[in-house]
Amino acid sequence: MAASKDPRPCSIADALALVGEKYSLLVLREVCLGNTRFDQLVRNIGAPRDILATRLRRLVDAGILARRAYSERPQRFEYRPTQAGLELEPVLMTLMAWGDRHLREDDDRPMVLAHVCGNELTPVVTCAACGDQVRHEDVSAHPQAPGWTVAGPSAA
Repeated sequence: MAASKDPRPCSIADALALVGEKYSLLVLREVCLGNTRFDQLVRNIGAPRDILATRLRRLVDAGILARRAYSERPQRFEYRPTQAGLELEPVLMTLMAWGDRHLREDDDRPMVLAHVCGNELTPVVTCAACGDQVRHEDVSAHPQAPGWTVAGPSAA
């Protein structure tokens, strides 16, 4: 098998390049909770102001957040999720549920999400075609990148 100098082409890696840094995901958590102003983000995330400003610029440049002025004097901005940002919210919910299950005791959860139906939300991944819950054993991968198989680079 030929050795590849490049890693596997992967949408997960591409997404992590944008939002895989801790403060980026925490910014998304806060804006999805409705905390959109810089001072709120600094307080709730605990990131240094300069690092937070850099992450916000990157998320705006990537089209995940939109920056909007809410004050002219002094000039101040808030950050709102775009459609792309809102589409990351289920990822945050699923990550939170995993953390609740594997990193905390039942009575030690810092936040509980409620669905509009009034019940506690337990996020699950379902197949859009059939509606079944997705389980590891029910999924197969089919690499589309030229020169790659599930095991890695194909022979030259």
